[in-house]
Amino acid sequence: MINQYYVYILTNKNNRVLYTGVTNNLERRIFEHKHKLVPGFTKKYNVEKLVWYSTLSDIRLAIAEEKRIKAGPRAKKIELVEDMNPNWSDLSEGWASMGNG
Repeated sequence: MINQYYVYILTNKNNRVLYTGVTNNLERRIFEHKHKLVPGFTKKYNVEKLVWYSTLSDIRLAIAEEKRIKAGPRAKKIELVEDMNPNWSDLSEGWASMGNG
């Protein structure tokens, strides 16, 4: 079985706050953010809209990518989002199995 890890960027409804994270189960993690099950930054700032993600097969690479993105300027994060998702749509909208697994 091939492991998959995800680096992702979330925002709030106004697309003003950006949060970068890493997980091994993207659907579960987004469910946790949307239902405010994760205390801290994302809960405080209502950050729950998935606007960008990348899939990697090595956790070390995923963590390194997350750190690289977090350390970079806001403009680079916006560029990543707009390259994949120019309308800043919620990429998790319609996920039926959210929270399972």
